Amino acid sequence: MKYKNAADILPEGLLKELQSYIDGEILYVPKATQKIKWGAKSGSKNYYLKRNSEIKQQFYAGKSMEELAEYYGLAHNTIHKIIYDKQEPASKQ
Repeated sequence: MKYKNAADILPEGLLKELQSYIDGEILYVPKATQKIKWGAKSGSKNYYLKRNSEIKQQFYAGKSMEELAEYYGLAHNTIHKIIYDKQEPASKQ
């Protein structure tokens, strides 16, 4: 984020109005555009949702957490968190 001097970019009337609220302090002005959620643009979110779903399916089909951890290159604790995650219902097929 780049610092800009309000006196250099705002009309005098608007600057005086802002100074009546916040005089000499730093003010953050958020973007007007909507923030893109994590992984939406790159596809990462969908990749991990699909992978985690596969991990759950394989676990409920009989694979051990150790086997899954080795296959996916993840820690046992990470596999445990994925399997017992409450946000996405596990499909026991």
